[in-house]
Amino acid sequence: MMDIETLEEVMTVPSSELIEDMKKMDGNILILGIGGKMGPTLAKMAKRAIDEAGLTKKVIGVSRFSSGSLQNELEHDGIETIAADLMNDEDLHSLPKEKNVIYMAGNKFGTTGNEHVTWAMNSYLPGRVAEHFKDSRIVAFSTGNVYPLVPVLQGGCDESHPVEPVGEYGQSSLGRERVFTYFSHKNQTPLAIFRLNYAIDMRYGVLLEIAKSVFASKPIDVTMGHVNVIWQGDANEYALRSLLIANTPPEIINVTGPETLPVRWVAEEFGKLFGKEPVFVGIEQPTALLNNASKSHKLFGYPRVSIRELIEWTADWVANERETIDKPTHFQERKGQF
Repeated sequence: MMDIETLEEVMTVPSSELIEDMKKMDGNILILGIGGKMGPTLAKMAKRAIDEAGLTKKVIGVSRFSSGSLQNELEHDGIETIAADLMNDEDLHSLPKEKNVIYMAGNKFGTTGNEHVTWAMNSYLPGRVAEHFKDSRIVAFSTGNVYPLVPVLQGGCDESHPVEPVGEYGQSSLGRERVFTYFSHKNQTPLAIFRLNYAIDMRYGVLLEIAKSVFASKPIDVTMGHVNVIWQGDANEYALRSLLIANTPPEIINVTGPETLPVRWVAEEFGKLFGKEPVFVGIEQPTALLNNASKSHKLFGYPRVSIRELIEWTADWVANERETIDKPTHFQERKGQF
């Protein structure tokens, strides 16, 4: 992983399975909230899969595009863009009613003290979107935060586990799911609910945060002692392929890697690569926020990038002080306060 260009090249390579699924998928793909951490590479992977399948369908990305060069970057890669504020009814109603919609809009960080905005974005807006795209098939991004903390020995929550979100971000995310589900039933809109945690690339995510702490000899809190992670490229592929499993009643799917990773072990692996001794604080608790994603692995296969590769790539990225995205995951949070 020499630079961002190489990173994105590797991350957006479509699998043969995705290319074949694109051939089965009628209509264009509209990505709402493309400006987040995952949206740009998801769009680029979709465009590469379409091109390699010899198809002419479009990938269209919607965001405010209020700053930066992302809009030009996407258009350079053959992705059409629409500048729109989804909370503005006029903007929302002007969007083309494409057959395939991936909904990535939402609010997490800054929820505490700004709860009304989080609830509006996460629970009110989905209803407006669902009505406008009632004749589409929709993949709605959600989060593992809709589940409670569970015993580590349990192996994580599968899709049948009762939801019990901790904190207002998790609660409003469950609100998003419930509202989308209501309109799926009302309008017979095919829907897949995509419960993800935690996607990573070298520029952000749980592994980067642990690696940076080890490299800088900063203490690592192991109170939330176990996590799940998945390579962002794999998560993007699962999201695109989920368009074909969208259904009514909605299809719920957990998305993460197959391992329950001890934070202490991950830090020690980085310590070996850096030649440093990790510094730990806290004591591992018997519960953690963990997902069982065996259903998605059955549907789409195991992630193509292994945890060992991710650790090695991340260590190289940190050691060479390459560019990162300053959006911490707060994976250590046990009270749902974001």
